[in-house]
Amino acid sequence: MTAHQSPKTARAPLTDFPVSDKCLGETPAFDDAPAWIYNHDNPYLHGVYAPTIRELDQDRLDIVGELPSDLRGTYYRNGANPVFEPKNRYHPFDGDGMMHALHVSDGGARYLNRWIETSALEGEAIAGESESPGVMGPFDYNISPFGIKDTSNTDVFVLNGDLVSLWYNAGNPVALDPLTLQTRKAFRLDGRQQPKMSAHSKVDWQTGELLYFDYNDAPPYMTYGVANAKGEVIHEVPIDLPGARLPHDIGFTQQYTVLHDLPFFHDLDVLKNHKLRVLTFHRDIPTRFGLIPRFGASETVRWFDCEPCYVLHVSNCWEEGDWVVMDGCRSVNPMPKAYGDEGELSHMLAYMRLEANNYRWRFNLVTGEVREGDIDDLNTEFNKINPLYGGQKSRYAYHQYIPTHAEGGFTLRFTGLVKYDNETGKHWRYNYGPGVLGSEAVYAPKVGATRHAEEDDGYVVNFVHDTTDWTSWFCVFDAQDIEQGPVAKVRLPGRVPAGFHATWTPAAP
Repeated sequence: MTAHQSPKTARAPLTDFPVSDKCLGETPAFDDAPAWIYNHDNPYLHGVYAPTIRELDQDRLDIVGELPSDLRGTYYRNGANPVFEPKNRYHPFDGDGMMHALHVSDGGARYLNRWIETSALEGEAIAGESESPGVMGPFDYNISPFGIKDTSNTDVFVLNGDLVSLWYNAGNPVALDPLTLQTRKAFRLDGRQQPKMSAHSKVDWQTGELLYFDYNDAPPYMTYGVANAKGEVIHEVPIDLPGARLPHDIGFTQQYTVLHDLPFFHDLDVLKNHKLRVLTFHRDIPTRFGLIPRFGASETVRWFDCEPCYVLHVSNCWEEGDWVVMDGCRSVNPMPKAYGDEGELSHMLAYMRLEANNYRWRFNLVTGEVREGDIDDLNTEFNKINPLYGGQKSRYAYHQYIPTHAEGGFTLRFTGLVKYDNETGKHWRYNYGPGVLGSEAVYAPKVGATRHAEEDDGYVVNFVHDTTDWTSWFCVFDAQDIEQGPVAKVRLPGRVPAGFHATWTPAAP
C-alpha cells in the first residue's frame, strides 16, 4: 500500500451550519478532509461531498461475498475534490477533478485515486491558493489568469490507451494513465486544432470511434466530429444554431448522431454587460433534436421540434425502419424553485436539485413526424445501458433514484438503483439502505461477452457511501436481478466523496 497526503493544518472546530445540516447525516471532523471546508456553509462541501486530501493505492482489499470469475476490468469514476479554499461561492463544477478506480483481476481488487493535474490546478499550486472566480462568479477575469477553472471533474472515457477526463462546460480534456491514474498530458485528437470537448462525447464500442462535440459563446456555437479508434480526426463540421446553447449530451445510432438544441441557456448580453451567467428555461421555445449522418456535412442536419425540455443524459438511440428512437431522461423543470431562505446559494442549489424521468422520443426520417412520451414517472437520472448495445436497439437501462424535495431531497443524492425495461415501462428497484448513497452505476459485460448474448446477462457496478460510519464500498449487482442487492462488495481503503460520471473498461484479453 502507498499513500500520498497533502499537508494538513489545524482544523477549526465544527460549528452549526444551517445549510449543511440539511445534508444526510452529520458532518463530522473528518481526518482526511481539508480544514478549510468547516469555514463554508455549503452542502456540496460537507457530508458525502466533503473532499478528501488523500491519494491512495491499495490492493488485496476486503471482499464481502465473492467477486464473479467472469468480471474482469476497471470501474472509473470522476468527481469534484477541491484542493484550495474557494474565493467565492462554491459550485460542485468548481471542484478539482479527482479520478477513482477499482481494478478487478484474478488477484482480487485494487483501489486508487488521483487528482487530475489540469493546467489551472498546477497554476493554483504555484500560487498556493484558489485563483478562479468559479462558475457562479463574479466574473472578474482580471483576478484569474485562466478565467473560470476548467476542473476536468465530470466525465470519463477510454480511447487508444488513454483514460480521458472531461469537464461539464466543454473544457480541455486530460489524458491519464489507465493503470496508475497519473496525469499524462492534455488530450488532443490528431488532426484537430481545437482541443475543447464536451462531457458525454461518446465511444462507439462496435467501431471504436469517438463521436465528440463542443459548444461556444460565439459562432460556430457547436462543433461535431468523429475520431477513429487511434484518436485521429476523420470528420468534423460546424453546426448552425440560433445562438449560444448549453447542450450536455448527444446520442448515436449506427448511421446517425443526434444533436441537442435545448431552450435552457444564458443571456450573452447579461454576461457581457453585467458579468453574470444567468440560466433561463425558455418555455416558449421548442426543444430541437438534430439528426446528422455520422459523417454528414453541416447542411445535412435535419431538425425535429419537440416539447420544451432539458436533457442531461441519453440512454441510447437506434434505427427502426424509417424511425430513429432515443431513450433518455427528460426534465421539464431544469431550474426548480428555491425552497425557503437558501440565500446566495439558491441558484446553484436549485439547479443541482435534479428533476427528470425516463422518456422516449421517436423521429420519422421520411415524414418528419415526432412521437414522444413518458416511459415512467419516477425521479431518476444518471442513466446507463450495456455499452455493447450503444447505437443499436436495446431494452434495458440502469438509473439512479433521486429523492424529490418532498422526500427530503435537498441536495443531489442517489438512494437507489433502478433497472428499466424500456419496452414495457416495468422497473425493478434496489434501495441502498438508510444513510447509504450511491454513485453512477455502469454495466460491466462478462468476460468475452458479445452483443449476441442476453442483453442483461452481466453485472452492474458502482460505489456506495455509508454515512452511518463513512465507509465506502464497490458493489457488484447481477444485472438480471438487482433487487437481491449486491452479490459482492469490496470495502474501499478510504472515504470516497460523492462524484459525477463513471465508465467500465474490460480487462485486456
